[in-house]
Amino acid sequence: MRALKSCFWLAGASVCGVAAAACENPPPVAIPDGATSTMQQMLAAQAEVKAYQAAMNEFLACIDSELEAEGELAPEEYKSLMVSRHNVAVAEMEGVAAAFNDQIRAYRAANPAPPAN
Repeated sequence: MRALKSCFWLAGASVCGVAAAACENPPPVAIPDGATSTMQQMLAAQAEVKAYQAAMNEFLACIDSELEAEGELAPEEYKSLMVSRHNVAVAEMEGVAAAFNDQIRAYRAANPAPPAN
């Protein structure tokens, strides 16, 4: 009986692993150096950051729906993995946003606005 339970657990973990792999984490974007970039480069980076954030939100929704689909019967290891993937993704998104904001400040420092008349 113990062997049968182990077999069912392994089969469940394998299925859970396949489900977890279905959610693909988008790669982070490259943020240009604001001190040396042109306005066009910064605007292109802004568009890339927005696209990355949208893709990451889809990734987070995928993780959440996979976890919800597995329900309470999912192994604790699977639940822990999915929560960890969610938390790492959120931290990565925050890091990309902070890096982009830092480079916006660097761009503004290197390219001050002309004085108002």
